[in-house]
Amino acid sequence: MTTEQKALETASADVHSYARPAEAVAKHLDLDIAVDFNSKTISGTASYLIDNLTKTNEIVFDVRGLQIEKVYLGDNKEETTFTLGENNTFLGQPLTVNIKPDTRTVTIQYKTSADAAALQWLNPQQTAGKKYPFLFTQSQAILARTWIPIQDSPGIRITYNATVKVPKELLAVMSASNPQEKNSSGVYTFEMKQPIPSYLMALSVGDLVFSKVGPQTGIYAEPATIEAAAYEFAEMDKMLVAAEKIYGKYRWDRYDLLVLPPSFPFGGMENPRLTFVTPTVLAKDRSLTSLIAHELAHSWSGNLVTNATWNDFWLNEGFTVYFERRIMEEIYGKEYAAMLNVLGYQDLQHTLDDIGRQNEDTRLKLDLEGRDPDEGLTDIAYEKGNAFLQNIERAVGREKFDQFVNKYFNTFAFKSTNTDLFLDFLRTELIKGDEELAEKINIEGWVFSPGLPADVQKPESTRFAAVAATYTSWANGTPAKQLDTKDWSSHEWLHFIRLLPAKMTPQQLTDLDTAFGFTNSGNSEVLAAWLLHTINNKYTKADKALETFLVNVGRRKFLIPLYKALLQTPEGKKKALAIYAKARPNYHAVSTVTIDDMLK
Repeated sequence: MTTEQKALETASADVHSYARPAEAVAKHLDLDIAVDFNSKTISGTASYLIDNLTKTNEIVFDVRGLQIEKVYLGDNKEETTFTLGENNTFLGQPLTVNIKPDTRTVTIQYKTSADAAALQWLNPQQTAGKKYPFLFTQSQAILARTWIPIQDSPGIRITYNATVKVPKELLAVMSASNPQEKNSSGVYTFEMKQPIPSYLMALSVGDLVFSKVGPQTGIYAEPATIEAAAYEFAEMDKMLVAAEKIYGKYRWDRYDLLVLPPSFPFGGMENPRLTFVTPTVLAKDRSLTSLIAHELAHSWSGNLVTNATWNDFWLNEGFTVYFERRIMEEIYGKEYAAMLNVLGYQDLQHTLDDIGRQNEDTRLKLDLEGRDPDEGLTDIAYEKGNAFLQNIERAVGREKFDQFVNKYFNTFAFKSTNTDLFLDFLRTELIKGDEELAEKINIEGWVFSPGLPADVQKPESTRFAAVAATYTSWANGTPAKQLDTKDWSSHEWLHFIRLLPAKMTPQQLTDLDTAFGFTNSGNSEVLAAWLLHTINNKYTKADKALETFLVNVGRRKFLIPLYKALLQTPEGKKKALAIYAKARPNYHAVSTVTIDDMLK
């Protein structure tokens, strides 16, 4: 069986897609769409080149909330019949199209609904420039089907071309080759010649300008944001060079960033050639740019080699966190990467405490059947995945591990893989029957067991040890303004805030805030961590900052813990509901689905 056949069989076993790729599979998409800001809809045609592997009479696509108008076969557009199956809340419906054994092309004419979950339509007030509307998509995990009829499984890869019509004053960009300036027609064409999974289909439309960083890199942002973004991400080229040094040639031609309005629900989204990124990393001191290293690392783990199903999500994210920290080590040194590892380990411990250390969802290999995959996409995949890979590196040595990872990326390049295929590769290429090594690597303990293995190695940082000593000095009565915090990075500040006790007096909170200005911090990581303390200790001086932050920032990583903290008391719940009433229109569906449920 070829690797491609194995991949298609795995994709057929994807419980989050109705597609049957082992029978008939899409290979290339020609998308021709118009974006209408007035009706908040996208309409047009999705035309697929298909491979009818079994000469079947039907091909199945995933759709959710789409209006399917007509379906045609062949280049001469002969109309055919289709059926829409039963609707499932998060899976949507199977769109079954009647084809012929020799059908090569299927064209679907469709329109999105105004509340398509992948699409966030922003009015001018919700943008940085306040003048024009803005649109962005978020297809991961299974939301591509809400804006394109598609075989929506990460195990199925397609190339694509697109023609997108937008209002003349706006620019359209996609996860493809992109224009760098507006034209007078408002019609833009795109090409993605490397095969990608559906969750990497991405589109954004807005008042955008482009700023060059290096020969292969650049930034798109609103005019009001471009200068700050160009400063913040000036080291993108360095990161690309560092990444290629470790794991080989970058295979996606260009690496550009798009800075989105604050409602974007994630830190970043690794759409190939055009990473979508939150403005919450614009800290004015380049201190949060490990996020860019993370999204860049996805160009290898995730985009080049992809988890075949969402049960194997750790293969995307565990490798990416590991690689991100290696890039940061290459540029800023071992101690810098050590701080990131400690903060990540703290996040992992928090997640384990939050969902329960014996919870099945704390295994790397997940079982998300019958659930929205977003429910399972937690820090476990990221940080436990990274810790497992660091454990393998320690067991075999870095040089040997790098050779193994390079071979893994090259073997599965532009293909999808799953946990079993990866573990087979690990046993064949690295363990090679060495029982002592197999015991050290401990596949069972890391991949298939909940929680963490008993012998997990806790990361340490000498810079954080110094922070802990400073914290102890404060805890023992030294006023905050007398503490030596000179030249601390945002990571050290974050660690210091995380060390603070759960219960503090108003005097202690005022002492810290007066000395360090936490409530007015321009660093979103620091501010969000501080706001948790202000909520838990009823420090009302920060109430205005809390409301401003929650109304303007849509990033789930910050929203969920803050709303959760507010819900611990009746007065906090009242406050949460009042803020959410104002904030909800600014959030993407990925965030509102979770928060709606929390605030019931």
